[in-house]
Amino acid sequence: MSDLNGLVIRYLAAWNEADADNRAKAIAELFTEDAPYIDPLAAVAGHEGIGAVLAGAQEQFKGLTFELHGTVDAHHNIARFQWALVTAPGTEPIAIGFDVIVTDEDGRIKGVYGFLDKVPAA
Repeated sequence: MSDLNGLVIRYLAAWNEADADNRAKAIAELFTEDAPYIDPLAAVAGHEGIGAVLAGAQEQFKGLTFELHGTVDAHHNIARFQWALVTAPGTEPIAIGFDVIVTDEDGRIKGVYGFLDKVPAA
């Protein structure tokens, strides 16, 4: 499970990476080539699609940070966890989501399935 905990931390760090080249490198290291990322706002697959979603989040939520909200619950090659979008570490979340990550035998993400628990008012 510690490997999955570390993977979740690296996954959230990719969401927070402002530099496009560093973000692309992180995505290539974390995800299999054809991994889907599916949540209520996006359904993409592959490094380019995932990169576009993360770049969009960087643009939309400039200055905000995704952080682990609670603990990682994991078994076998599956992890589920809540994340929070915050203005500063430990502050009241603007948004909260719940992601499930499935990994391959090498420990790379082969799928992310996300849900939104709390979203900002329009």
